[in-house]
Amino acid sequence: MAGTSMKDIKLRIRSVESTRQITKAMQLVATSKLRRAKERMENSKPYATVSREAVMAAVRSCAQQDTPFVTARPEGRRCYVVIAGERGLAGGYNSNVFKAVAAHCSGVPACVLPIGRKAIEKYHREGAQLLSSDYSRVEGLGVGGCYKLANDLIKGFLDGQYSEIFLACTSFHSMMAQEAVIEQLLPVEKPEQAEIASCTIYEPGAAETLQRIMPDFIAGRLYSALCDSFASEVAARRTAMDAATKNADAMISDLTLKYNRARQGAITQEITEIVAGAEE
Repeated sequence: MAGTSMKDIKLRIRSVESTRQITKAMQLVATSKLRRAKERMENSKPYATVSREAVMAAVRSCAQQDTPFVTARPEGRRCYVVIAGERGLAGGYNSNVFKAVAAHCSGVPACVLPIGRKAIEKYHREGAQLLSSDYSRVEGLGVGGCYKLANDLIKGFLDGQYSEIFLACTSFHSMMAQEAVIEQLLPVEKPEQAEIASCTIYEPGAAETLQRIMPDFIAGRLYSALCDSFASEVAARRTAMDAATKNADAMISDLTLKYNRARQGAITQEITEIVAGAEE
């Protein structure tokens, strides 16, 4: 009995050690990727900030009827650009984005443009209307791909395929804090009148300027969100794998203690049997 118990514990220890090697390797890979991901994220923000300021300035200078990018439409079908991960084992990274989208579009007809393999699998499994299934890799989607996405989204918006476009992504705050956010891309919400008025003079006009810079703005925002989301995914995976490695260490320590106790019990029993045999 004692020998069988020791064998089971030994097999369990080897199994946990094998799992620990995997989680430790994934933690190291995530750590090596994190620095580059954060640099890419930080480099993407200035353009997104400047393009947003340019769009807001143009929006303040044009009336709503001048451009469909500002005019509010009757509530209809929404389009959600959902950025998730390519793989799992990243804590609640993917599920937090999906929960945010589900809460935001509850009861409203919607179509989805999923980016990331997990998002494609999720919405394909649910039977949602997908605008495309071609963007399974988040890390590999560059500026050129974002421009193509932006032009496709704008074309669908102008053609009336959907009345609103929302971006669902993850905002990177720190190594330990990432937040799923929903942002409206189109129509652009007009800033409050209390904001400082723009002194820019537009030729030929603010509405035409807005129409020309809108693809750049959407593409820049998508690329910035992709970089933000990828950095968040890597950070979440590193945190999750670090916790898993520590849990594996604790399990190995506990199982080793149980193994030593079982081994000690087996040795004590053998000594007792030998002594009892000698006395006879």
